[in-house]
Amino acid sequence: MVKVFLLIVVGLTAPDDKIHAELFHKWGTQLAQSAGKLGVTPERLAYLCDKPTESDHSVTGPATQEAVTKALDAFAAQAGPDDVVFVTLIGHGDYNGREAKFNLAGPDMTAASFKPLLAKMKSRQVVFINTTSASGPFLAELSGPGRTIVTATRNGAETYDTLFGGYFIDGLTSESADLDKNRRISVLEAFQFAAAEVARAYEREGLLMTEHAMLDDDGDKEGTQKFISTSKDGKVAGILSLGAIDGGPTSTDPKVAALYEERRALERRIEGLHLMKDQMEAAKYESELEAAGLQLARKTQEIRAAEAAKK
Repeated sequence: MVKVFLLIVVGLTAPDDKIHAELFHKWGTQLAQSAGKLGVTPERLAYLCDKPTESDHSVTGPATQEAVTKALDAFAAQAGPDDVVFVTLIGHGDYNGREAKFNLAGPDMTAASFKPLLAKMKSRQVVFINTTSASGPFLAELSGPGRTIVTATRNGAETYDTLFGGYFIDGLTSESADLDKNRRISVLEAFQFAAAEVARAYEREGLLMTEHAMLDDDGDKEGTQKFISTSKDGKVAGILSLGAIDGGPTSTDPKVAALYEERRALERRIEGLHLMKDQMEAAKYESELEAAGLQLARKTQEIRAAEAAKK
């Protein structure tokens, strides 16, 4: 039986940056709490977080280079050739013109930091997902046989905060990205879902896209953004998945289920506005955020009313 190992790392945010800290933590926790339903048992899950809450029992350790190394060494010791290892990085990244970094408390980690850790894996399939800004350079350095590499940006120059991570995790953990309706979300399905949602978010706000996600799974150190039948990448990512999905909070009533999906779309929009704040005029940002917040409150009221009417 194939076993799946999952490392989630939510990295460093500035002490006064509560919005990003909460948002990145939310994404990591969403994935961690879905792990069991996706076939990842507790002993095969490591969730490292820079700012966990006191009540967050899913976090297994701090987001430091030492803890990341320890978690991946443990996976290397346990995962066999037929098992799959997933690594997901969430948070801030930067690029100094020579190398891209994933920001952590203490020493940051570069692709060169991860390279020897991944090389220890006996698993023939390793999925490495870097959802941060300036993550593009990780792809070329970590690309290789048996590796599926996903980055939120195509190069190190795309340094604005990215929306990709939230949508990618939404895709992995819900029915939204299940194009073939087989109740399993492949890495490729989650990637395509997230890329499309990111493009829609920028278009909706009238902004030029500052992030272009890439995927490489043929080991040639070159990623692909859009996939067609002749694309060199995507064949491996199209069959790799964590496990069977769970739709999350919903209802057997189609009308109520639709309201839940509409509310989730509004939540995604608010998340996107927070991340695009630096690219927007202040007045537009405040106006859009207020409007989306009011719509979200109304949608929640609609859901409560609809559920109460069924009782």
